[in-house]
Amino acid sequence: MAWLTRCLFFYLGALLSALASAIILQEPQEGKAPRVLKFDLQRNKILNPIEHDKDRLRRRDDIVSSGLQNQKSLYSLNLTLGTPDQRFTVSVDTGSSDLWVNAPESSLCTRRSDPCQEGGTFSANDSSTYDYVGSWFNITYVDGSGAAGDYVTDRLRIASETIDNFQFGVGYNSSSPQNILGIGYPVNEAQVISQGMQPYKNLPARLADDDIIASPSYSLWLNDFEASRGNLLFGGVDRSQYHGELVTVPIQRSSEDVPHSEFFITLTGVDMAGDSVGSDLALAVLLDSGTTLTYLPDPMVSTIYDAVGAQWDQSEDYAVVPCSLGDPDNGNLTFRFSDPAAIDVPLSEMVLDVLSSDNPDAPPPPGEQDAAGRPCMFGISPSHGSAVLGDTFLRSAYVVFDMGNSEVSIAQSKFNATGTDIAEIGTGQDAVPSAVDTSDNQEATAGLPPADRTSSGTDAAPTETGIGGADEDGAAGGLVPPRSGVLGVVMLSVVVGFGGLWM
Repeated sequence: MAWLTRCLFFYLGALLSALASAIILQEPQEGKAPRVLKFDLQRNKILNPIEHDKDRLRRRDDIVSSGLQNQKSLYSLNLTLGTPDQRFTVSVDTGSSDLWVNAPESSLCTRRSDPCQEGGTFSANDSSTYDYVGSWFNITYVDGSGAAGDYVTDRLRIASETIDNFQFGVGYNSSSPQNILGIGYPVNEAQVISQGMQPYKNLPARLADDDIIASPSYSLWLNDFEASRGNLLFGGVDRSQYHGELVTVPIQRSSEDVPHSEFFITLTGVDMAGDSVGSDLALAVLLDSGTTLTYLPDPMVSTIYDAVGAQWDQSEDYAVVPCSLGDPDNGNLTFRFSDPAAIDVPLSEMVLDVLSSDNPDAPPPPGEQDAAGRPCMFGISPSHGSAVLGDTFLRSAYVVFDMGNSEVSIAQSKFNATGTDIAEIGTGQDAVPSAVDTSDNQEATAGLPPADRTSSGTDAAPTETGIGGADEDGAAGGLVPPRSGVLGVVMLSVVVGFGGLWM
């Protein structure tokens, strides 16, 4: 698999050269500066583009029919922990809720290739403000990957803001070199799921609690597939980055007896070139920046594949299309939600040219090829469980996540927008500025996880051996229990879309 090696070094090289910046906006709003924290995110190609979504999506019970793991890029930002500062690159994930970073003494990070160098590692002994919380931090995936170690508190610095005594996880045993910044609901934290404990204040909650932002909310603008930058805006919206109006829809849950835990909204229909791909759906779909592709029910996927000439490669678990489908004039897929919310996704945003340019030794997958002889991966795949709108959808949408009101506001993304028009997200009802309500909120009747499952993958069984397999040095890897001996299990969306955000 020489092409895998080429991909690995190519994408790691791109990651090493990436930079991210964060600023606190000081724009006047009714006589005072808005409480908004903005991160400019850099998008990086990473590793093998076929090795992403499977490990991530397996956390949900029977969520996807295939073993597809394809990530084209990761979106990350920089922060520091400890005193003095220890610097980290973290992948941002709307589908999980913990910040966790690797420890330098983990078996993964001590390999000869030093895979944790780019993301950074946390040394408790080097920080004068470190405090131990407990050894119950444990995130485990169905395939055995994950991290285990301690919950700790220390000083967190983001932009020019400092948050003291911030809780996060330290992975003393880990199978991922990527540090993760989960920004979902606190109820989805590892200690809640695996230990039945009360949630702590994660980053969005802590920013609001410390009055750095007005409410636990943020907006996400990934920009288009070819762009190198987007941004993450805590506590505000940038009206220069979307077309039309933001439309607010409620976040769905399985029952009023369970708390909101993930960003499910109701998909009511999908159109292509004026023809319906699915209508009257009332289907819960998960907005997840940590998943690269979009996952839809089989009948819809089959119809879309027929329309675009996609062919499924059973051996590789992905669909291929002619790269020429990536031409900008090939039309859109329209995703419809409660009226009038709708997002047009150009087909060009669904065509991922990641298969063969760094893979000269591999035979081409089945399907048509463009004039250069290169097939392209298609950004939609079938699911057998929860539907997921990943990065191939999110790049075309400007999305505001308002956890205070359990609502999402969406609008059509304005690609490569320039300038800024920042407004603060407030508190209470109608907190998102300039957003309008739907004319008729549609409740999801299908696609939600069971009511007795309070978080991603909580119904999965633990693995016996933990993180297994031999590492590159020939040593057998393994996820050992935390020092307390408690082996909790929780499947979070480790941004492996690595969607993370280093945009």
